Amino acid sequence: MSKNHYEVLGITRDATPDQIKKAYRKLARKYHPDLSKEADAEEQMQAINVAYETLSKADKKTEYDFELDHPQAFSGAHSGAGGFDSSQFHRQGAGQQQADFSGFEDLFGRFGSGFGGSDYQYQQQHRQNQQQRSYQGEDQHASIEVDIDVAYHGTTQQITLQIPTLNAYGEAEVQRKTLQVKIPKGMKQGQSIRLSGQGQSGINGGKNGDLYIEIHYKDTERIRVEGTDIYYTVHIAPWEAALGQSIEVVTVEGKKVQVNLPKNTKTGQQLRLKNHGIPSKTPGHLFLVLNVVYPPAHTEHDQQAYQAFADAFADFKPRNA
Repeated sequence: MSKNHYEVLGITRDATPDQIKKAYRKLARKYHPDLSKEADAEEQMQAINVAYETLSKADKKTEYDFELDHPQAFSGAHSGAGGFDSSQFHRQGAGQQQADFSGFEDLFGRFGSGFGGSDYQYQQQHRQNQQQRSYQGEDQHASIEVDIDVAYHGTTQQITLQIPTLNAYGEAEVQRKTLQVKIPKGMKQGQSIRLSGQGQSGINGGKNGDLYIEIHYKDTERIRVEGTDIYYTVHIAPWEAALGQSIEVVTVEGKKVQVNLPKNTKTGQQLRLKNHGIPSKTPGHLFLVLNVVYPPAHTEHDQQAYQAFADAFADFKPRNA
């Protein structure tokens, strides 16, 4: 037996709109044809799209619930499985009185088997109305990763997306779409760009939904972004750290700045450069994450230098610091 739309999404009939959307997004990530390793990913994705398209619209959900509650109203005029066997009622032979069909309207109304019962008429009217209505397409969401340089200069980037949609016949399908996306400078981590009309297609002439592109900056070994703030690892020498020297730092945006280190700087210590983060309406900050690195001792001269350093600090007990 095929699953109903609630079973496809793994929710109950009393699920809220937020719960329906959350279930859809979770399954869409699992079965998206570009990401999923499941053998039946495309088939599953189509079923998920159809289920969500029905249950996310209040009027469609009401009609679908009516069908679930009145399965006999849609079983057709046939015997078995809730149908009605019309062969029980026949016309008499020639010269004989015809069977009395008066009062059958009530019977058919109770069975709702497609012979003009009130349930059937109600549903037919709703289906006709549904065919005449137009529906706006669903908004779609995607995310892309860009280099941190984009935060300072902006860019135009071509992206190709797989957009779940419905065709003109109401059947679920996946549409491949290639777009030129203009990313302005100053976008903070996780912020979205709205592309009007680039989401799921509307039905019966309805307006297309919108496409929201969420921007994420690529993490590197030395750069991490949080909102509009940037955390940038800067390597310093032991003597620079111990003596609190002034060092030159090339910031993420490519500017050279002089930074005074505090004496006895430790690895992991942070210095804030105000307003040197992502240049949004309210600029973020650049946090220099200091990392003390030590020169390798490859030659005998290097080793002697370290030995002299050790002798100079003979009383230093690093495990007790």
